[in-house]
Amino acid sequence: MQANEVKSFLEEKLAENFSSQVQVEVEGEGCNFQLNVISDELAALSPVKRQQQIYAHLNPWITDGSIHAVTMKFFSRAAWAERT
Repeated sequence: MQANEVKSFLEEKLAENFSSQVQVEVEGEGCNFQLNVISDELAALSPVKRQQQIYAHLNPWITDGSIHAVTMKFFSRAAWAERT
């Protein structure tokens, strides 16, 4: 599994669920990934709700072993702009 696959997959799936743009930055390779998810809508949710939104899409890959570990950080657009 490649980081660009995870990125494009999540951005496509999250775009179906949220009205504002969702940007996903992915680091890692193989089966371990660090996600930086940039979205005002997701950042406004509780930490548990945010993770549920991501895991809902990644669970098939986690179940089949394609992805072993995922860590996530969530940012509003403004917070991400300040960070970079």
